[in-house]
Amino acid sequence: MQKLSTLIDAAMGRSPCDLIIKDVRFLDVFQCKWRVGDISIKDGYIVGVESGLKSKRVVSAKGKFLVPGFIDAHVHVESSLMAPGDFESVVLPHGTTTAICDPHEITNVIGVKGLEYFVSAAESLSLDLRVMLSSCVPASHPGLETNGAGVIESAALEQFKNHEKVLGLAEMMNMPGVIHNDPIVHEKLEHFQDRMIDGHAPLLQGRELSAYATAGISSCHESSSLKEASEKLSKGLSCWIREGSVAKDLEALAPLLTIETSTSIGFCTDDRNPLDIAREGHIDHLIRGAIKSGVKPEIAYRAASWSVAKHYGLRRVGAIAPGYRADLVMLGDAKKCSVLRVWKSGVDVKDLPFIGSKQKNFENTIRALETEDSDFIAPTGQVNTIGVRVGQILTDHLVMNSSDQGVAKLSVIERYGNGQKPANAYAYGFGSKFRGAIASSVGHDSHNLIVVGKSESDMNIATRALRESGGGFCVVDRGVVTSILPLPFGGLMSTETPKAIEKKLVHLRKASHAIGCEYDEPFLQLAFLSLPVIPSLKLTDKGLVDVNQFKIIGVRSS
Repeated sequence: MQKLSTLIDAAMGRSPCDLIIKDVRFLDVFQCKWRVGDISIKDGYIVGVESGLKSKRVVSAKGKFLVPGFIDAHVHVESSLMAPGDFESVVLPHGTTTAICDPHEITNVIGVKGLEYFVSAAESLSLDLRVMLSSCVPASHPGLETNGAGVIESAALEQFKNHEKVLGLAEMMNMPGVIHNDPIVHEKLEHFQDRMIDGHAPLLQGRELSAYATAGISSCHESSSLKEASEKLSKGLSCWIREGSVAKDLEALAPLLTIETSTSIGFCTDDRNPLDIAREGHIDHLIRGAIKSGVKPEIAYRAASWSVAKHYGLRRVGAIAPGYRADLVMLGDAKKCSVLRVWKSGVDVKDLPFIGSKQKNFENTIRALETEDSDFIAPTGQVNTIGVRVGQILTDHLVMNSSDQGVAKLSVIERYGNGQKPANAYAYGFGSKFRGAIASSVGHDSHNLIVVGKSESDMNIATRALRESGGGFCVVDRGVVTSILPLPFGGLMSTETPKAIEKKLVHLRKASHAIGCEYDEPFLQLAFLSLPVIPSLKLTDKGLVDVNQFKIIGVRSS
């Protein structure tokens, strides 16, 4: 117990501390109050909040604020387009010191090797990356879509269960499987009853929500209205308020965050790209938005740290108190969440040796069938059309004419080498003057190629470019690739620096706007149009899916 005695000696003043942050106004998350004190740190842990201890290094912080490091309650690191080493270098300076990740994107592509990669990466990061084991690979019934991994069952997850970086079972997206006693789903739930189980229950309510919660599921990040989130809280589910690059629920849900609910509410990004992180921030962006919406700063910071740590059973994390890990964020203005300095385990993040991306060599996972322009022709006339909602991943089931203004062609191409031709349908919402094509190999969650366009020729050119680059984002206008970001690591992540990714994302957005696309983030908006567990209508490589009925329907409206 030498380490424990070392901490106690420092706390008692018998030996010097490593660092003291002096005269700072710090947040007591337990009573949700600001206090003034000297935060003394030894070996990465806080050992005192009183004055009188000694240290060779003292940071004067009078007039500044100190809060616990922020925790992202649910994130898919792959959706940042960065490998874990680059991800940490981007989010740590924004105050995110812990992240709860579900690597089901890469796991859908390459199987158990994806889980192995993330568990191994978590061991080497300065960021405290915790892994939830992907529960739904594929996201829905295999008959509705094709992924690269096939079905990952409970036995494959068991080998990781006791790893120190693993917390439990990730978001259970197969709601019908839970409620209607699917044996594969229930086997996973039963094997993880002694661990945390994350939820994924958009629009679920009443008896069905009660049955879902009965299965031991304890959180949900898919609420998009106050009524929905309030019912989930009342049934024991913690609610993670999400603000990603596409799904933006903060404005709708912020009024729910009060002193009474703050122990069961946290923040998450789910899917947020490096351009939005650079321009707006990470969890700090959500905190600013919550405070701007009227949430008291003390409550917002509590939700961003201690509430999430307590939910997941992260010991000695999420508070500024003796014995807690010194994950700290210094602010110039608490109301504006203006981050001045960040310490991870007592070390200034500016001094951390970020490892960057180690994954440099990998095979091209894009093995989609070579296509002709004619392969992208869909049925015409009165058609079932995906209505895209700005800032949401929910869609509407519309019936429109294929020739109506604003209706674009939408195709999903199986990319794992099974030789399937594109599944074709229609989407409404990309813009009344939209032309050309936009394509992506990020197509949640099976990550088949997805392309939207007005020209079959441009759609074919766009998907061909992604086959050749190993995946990525692409814009085509009048037969020319005007912008592309290769994502060769699983068709999901780049090997370039975060700054280089940001620059290419800016160029991609300009290129997409030039062809009439009205979305600020068209690529992730597009990516969710193939996720058949989010209502109401989605397109997979198997066809058009009515998510409410969990079945494939025809493109023509009967």
